[in-house]
Amino acid sequence: MDYRKYIAHRLAAEGMTEEEVAEAIAVPPDPSLGDYALPCFKFSKVLRKSPVAVAETLKERFPADDVIEEVSAVNGYLNFKVNKRGLAAETLSRILREGEQYGGSDCGTGKTICIDYSSVNIAKPFHIGHLSTTVIGGALYRIFRFLGYHAVGINHLGDYGTQFGKLISAYRRWGDRELVEKGGIRALNELYVRFHREAEKDPALEDEARAYFKKIEEGDAECRSLFEWFKQLTLKEVSKIYDLLDIRFDSYAGESFYQDKMQPVIDELREKGLLVESRGAQVVDLEAYGMPPCIILKSDGSSLYATRDMAAAIYRKQTYDFDKCLYVVAYQQNLHFRQFFKVLELMGKEWAKDLVHVAYGMVSLEEGAMSTRKGNVVFLEDILEKSVKKAYEIIDMKNPSLSGKEEIAGKVGVGAVIFGALYNNKIKDIVFSYDKALNFDGETSVYVQYTCARASSVLSKANESGFCASSDFSELPPLCSQEFELVKSLAEFPDVVRSAAEKYEPSFVARYSVDVAQRFNKFYFDCKILQEEETRAFRLALTQATLTVLKNALGLLGIGVPEKM
Repeated sequence: MDYRKYIAHRLAAEGMTEEEVAEAIAVPPDPSLGDYALPCFKFSKVLRKSPVAVAETLKERFPADDVIEEVSAVNGYLNFKVNKRGLAAETLSRILREGEQYGGSDCGTGKTICIDYSSVNIAKPFHIGHLSTTVIGGALYRIFRFLGYHAVGINHLGDYGTQFGKLISAYRRWGDRELVEKGGIRALNELYVRFHREAEKDPALEDEARAYFKKIEEGDAECRSLFEWFKQLTLKEVSKIYDLLDIRFDSYAGESFYQDKMQPVIDELREKGLLVESRGAQVVDLEAYGMPPCIILKSDGSSLYATRDMAAAIYRKQTYDFDKCLYVVAYQQNLHFRQFFKVLELMGKEWAKDLVHVAYGMVSLEEGAMSTRKGNVVFLEDILEKSVKKAYEIIDMKNPSLSGKEEIAGKVGVGAVIFGALYNNKIKDIVFSYDKALNFDGETSVYVQYTCARASSVLSKANESGFCASSDFSELPPLCSQEFELVKSLAEFPDVVRSAAEKYEPSFVARYSVDVAQRFNKFYFDCKILQEEETRAFRLALTQATLTVLKNALGLLGIGVPEKM
């Protein structure tokens, strides 16, 4: 049951729609006050009464029933206590019935959502700076699919620009095909770094690089061949990282894909009188909207990110007819997205309102900042390998006789990196710490995974002893506080998933998983799950339901769950 909707339906009256009431209902910070509460302050003006009087009036219109067993008015709040056994019966029945699908819905059926994320640069390191866009985008992709949407994952590859001219120049001067094949992205990055080092001494190299990039644009056979080779080397290597992170894409159409699709956009801007000249460049004046001009063409006639992004947005609308198109890109690009979204709006594209910049903060290591040009980058592959290695060492120390430690360490180590980037609100900057991420007792994926292993162990012992979980919840024993708080948490999962989608905030799911794990562990330590016969079947069902929900939550984040730890 959706308790918010149930309460709202019974309270709705003139001046108070069901939607407004449901949206206002919250969970009180103190469980003793109630399971749900309606702040009456926002309805005071409409109903022309004080919040206290509104709460008292509404209480009279809401007698207790089999669903809500107690209603109280306190200081302008209307508090509700649900029927504990009813909530437990309904929640556990639904979880055990729906299994892997619990928490999902069909609310997105018939709707398409495009998600532009990760968007790695060809021939450049897949470093820790790409972690957030990759795992946030991947989580949103899974969340929207879980809610019935047709999700289209797009890796908008950075495969266009003068840097490829620089790389060709460096390769022709100092490169060796066999060494590059063997070294992959790292070898290409070394050439790129060397180019910048040498260009500081010989600025003519920059002109040579521009000439090579021009040859790529003109279709020169040798330059195009090298460019495609660099691209394949990159995709081959980054695919290993994507497999580790459980990341999937439906399109790898990058910047170069839109090379022949930009001119129609430029022509349309010119026809609609939006293009003006500024210092030799072609721009769209956005001063009236509090923004600097959006540069469409530089003075030498070359395009910029905005030009290509507008062509990409138009192509995606024509190809996928999306309901929303998300761009999971760092907050440093806020202005860029505001600008080209506004230009599309000025062009008359009414769907520009459906473009969303999902901004996030930066991820760094405790060692400090990075620079691709200077060569001080931290490869994401190295971070994952180090995390897995440290996870193995910890597991080996805690449980040396455990079988399958390598596979378990893989799930734990990779999960720790993903969770570390997803646990906090996405807009916050993060300094990644291996010690914090791999803490078995902290607010980490390791803690949640360990809780899952604990639940699995309980169920395994019950099975060995011939004990079964309840499947009929028509007659339940009285619930203690630990049981009821855990049941309430499990019941909230569908709402958490919906909120994560609405706010584009996977951290809701991550933090929820920790909250459920904490409540389960309190239940585990305070309640004798297997010892007491009259409560055993119910408590085993509650354990099974918790394991199902935690697996579903971590699965949405791309994190695996080992059965033992």
